[in-house]
Amino acid sequence: MQECERMYWLVSEIRLSLQELDSALKGDLSLSAVMERLMHSLYQDTLPEAWAALSWPWVDSLGAWLADLVRREKQLAEWTSTLTAPKVVWICGFFRPLAFLMAMQQVLARRNGWRVEQLSLSVDVSKKTNPEDIESASRDGAYVHGLFLEGARWDVGGGVLEDARPKQLCSPMPLMLIKAAPSEHAADSRDIFACPVYQTRLRRGTFVFTAGLRMRRTDAKKWTLAGVALLMQAFEAAEQDTLPPDALSDAL
Repeated sequence: MQECERMYWLVSEIRLSLQELDSALKGDLSLSAVMERLMHSLYQDTLPEAWAALSWPWVDSLGAWLADLVRREKQLAEWTSTLTAPKVVWICGFFRPLAFLMAMQQVLARRNGWRVEQLSLSVDVSKKTNPEDIESASRDGAYVHGLFLEGARWDVGGGVLEDARPKQLCSPMPLMLIKAAPSEHAADSRDIFACPVYQTRLRRGTFVFTAGLRMRRTDAKKWTLAGVALLMQAFEAAEQDTLPPDALSDAL
């Protein structure tokens, strides 16, 4: 519900501000300073301030943001139409992904009689890359997709972190199962790298949680010095989708 409310207020602001700008350009309204800033942002392909105040963290172009907006709205529409948990969640499509993970923890705590404060998150990286390959939602957590690994790459065959390929700034991760269990059930941490997860590549102020990724036991310091992290927004060229015709007008 909170995600739907945030999307509603964001879309309402976009629609209202564009309608007012259109009226001003037609001469029906006086062109205010706010409208001028909006017009300048549209011309410069940057996210307008008023929209950014209601948006998720974003560092790329306005065009990429609009494509992201349409994709987020589509996920919410599909979710609310069935009122059932999807088999695989595009975790990057939430305003506050940590809230989703906390809700998952609460569901698992009630189901298994655990105390929420005693739970910790763990990550199992699968060998699958296509969400359609997952047959059903997990009862132990949530399958997620859309994350990118920066500073290293994931060896699907070996199931461990490996050096990034030359000139590859970031690489997409396979589907991941995020689970919650009491801390005493946690796996041996000697071969687990505590990988931070951020919403944007700038990282600052967008930390979400720590994902434990398997590594060779001697590599912990290496990955720390390399600044390895999981990102929910990679470099624009690596992830930007093409915005279908009329997709934005349908979303608004």
